[in-house]
Amino acid sequence: MAKCAHCGKKTTFGNAVSFSKRNTNRPYHPNLQKVSVIEDGRKVQKTLCAKCIRTLAKTD
Repeated sequence: MAKCAHCGKKTTFGNAVSFSKRNTNRPYHPNLQKVSVIEDGRKVQKTLCAKCIRTLAKTD
């Protein structure tokens, strides 16, 4: 299962509720993307969520 390398965000589960109010299980997937990040002076490819990509861009 994929998860964010920075914050650890991963797939969570909840309920899909139909018109007749029947509940069935469904996954909520985070917006994970592969990004090249400069870490300790070299380029590293990491899987990050969109929120972490935004905050890393703000700190640079």
